[in-house]
Amino acid sequence: MAVIAANEAEVALLARLMRAEAEGDGDLGMLLVGNVGVNRVRADCLDFKNIRTIEQMVYQSPGGFEAVQKSYFYQRARPQDIALARRVIRGERFVPAERALWFFMPSGSCPAQWYGQWNTGRYKSHCFFAPLEGSCPGL
Repeated sequence: MAVIAANEAEVALLARLMRAEAEGDGDLGMLLVGNVGVNRVRADCLDFKNIRTIEQMVYQSPGGFEAVQKSYFYQRARPQDIALARRVIRGERFVPAERALWFFMPSGSCPAQWYGQWNTGRYKSHCFFAPLEGSCPGL
């Protein structure tokens, strides 16, 4: 059962985002990015109070994703990427992004905090950050 609503176009959109943001980190890296995206749709808190769909999440401005500015993002979603997107839409969560709402690729080590949000861990090239417990009860 899905934890957020998504039609086929939105599944493909999330798949494209996951690939464009984290293909170099493999399937798990893409799943982690997918967790952040799904969490933003579910959150109803902080910077994501008016985000209710995958499309709103992907194209949020300000605060969206750098990948949407790159041509690679606009390539068609591959079947294997769509399968990964379906997994996170169904609610699969992965450490360290179970509650993460942000991630970025630092030039060095992960900072303990990023814009006041705590680091939950690193996977390959990306650091993940989650809000304090209680500030986003929907996660």
